[in-house]
Amino acid sequence: IADHRLVVSMLNEIDGMHCPTPEGAFYVYPSFADLIGKSTPSGRLIDTDEAMVGYLLDDAKVAVVQGAAFGLSPAFRISYATSDALLREACTRIQTACAALR
Repeated sequence: IADHRLVVSMLNEIDGMHCPTPEGAFYVYPSFADLIGKSTPSGRLIDTDEAMVGYLLDDAKVAVVQGAAFGLSPAFRISYATSDALLREACTRIQTACAALR
């Protein structure tokens, strides 16, 4: 299982995202509060957890879970219970997708 530091570090590099260090378990809940109100390249408004999760799945091909399901919004949950290589790829895709928001 990968170390959470990779995910936290890479997600915190994204302008408008804040990923706190987890206290346990094998997932993190990055907040994207500063990205609310931005639009995707196709014009889709990021105004909810559902919109962000859908955008990351459709455009970045990364599956995450809505933070609202866990009482945290605007946020999403991403598990780091996989290899560093897969996490690096997923976080790079999330970085690219978030950089494309306008």
